[in-house]
Amino acid sequence: MLVVTNMYPTAEMPAFGTFVHDQVQALRRAGVEVDVFFVNGRECTWNYLWGFPRFWRFLWDRRYDLIHAHYVLSGVIARAQWRYKLVLTHHGPEVLGWPHPWQRWVCRLLTPLCDEAIYVSEEIRRALRDLDGWVIPCGVNLDDFNPLPREEARARLGLRQDKRLVLWAGEHWRPEKRFQVVEEAMARVQAELPDAELVLLTKRPHEVVPLYMNACDALVLTSAVEGSPMVVKEAMACNLPVVSVPVGDVLEVIGDTPGCALATRDPADIAAKLVVVLREPRRTDGRSRIQHLRHDRIASLLIEVYEHALGRGRERRQASGAERAHG
Repeated sequence: MLVVTNMYPTAEMPAFGTFVHDQVQALRRAGVEVDVFFVNGRECTWNYLWGFPRFWRFLWDRRYDLIHAHYVLSGVIARAQWRYKLVLTHHGPEVLGWPHPWQRWVCRLLTPLCDEAIYVSEEIRRALRDLDGWVIPCGVNLDDFNPLPREEARARLGLRQDKRLVLWAGEHWRPEKRFQVVEEAMARVQAELPDAELVLLTKRPHEVVPLYMNACDALVLTSAVEGSPMVVKEAMACNLPVVSVPVGDVLEVIGDTPGCALATRDPADIAAKLVVVLREPRRTDGRSRIQHLRHDRIASLLIEVYEHALGRGRERRQASGAERAHG
């Protein structure tokens, strides 16, 4: 199988698209032979155009059973051939027209031309009204993301032991992340809990993220749009309390986990929920609640999609992908 993606870790961007990399590794462990074709559109937008001749040349002396593309622009390149079946995963924001509204129309045009479409959340599937789409979120690495004593994690990172620490992880400069809401909320939190501090984690190797999640007392997420935010699943794997706005599949992931909370998009409500969590910091049982998102299980679901695309799978019920992903 060939994976075509515009998100994949590089030496310059070690945390860029780690969820695609981890999915590739899980498929390999499951016995699937996988090559990766990376289109680095973040480095230069022209790389998408240059991607077409590169892609054709890449296929010239290689043979595959099918191609799996991640994100719509990668899918456009991957569909520039009809020799192989094409599976396309929609990860979220582009389907919702963020940050470029025209990408939503590309999604609508391209999806019917694919043999199978995967959506990382039910919200994304509904946005394209694809009744036959599969709902399969990206899995979480339960080997790397596991609970550690908070004191040990703080000592290893050089963080103070006497502070209440709130973690925000991601690219804070992107408008859809709404980082200004985090800053407003934290100002309110600090008015009630002066020893509370925000830990901003960005542009760091992905392997240090579990340490930060174990060192902090809560994770906060305020995004305007998400598909299936990995940071929430990774926090759950570390038993870190989560305070998030209702975005993507966050509600399905955290459910009624004690210590986690959904907040409105109002900084005052986010702050209030954080204060409740921080007054008596404790860990959750989130890890036990996301076992269905472990990599080996997600890989088996993907293989079922591939078999179906190749005409080898059994007839599936409408929306059965959602049942398999979350059941």
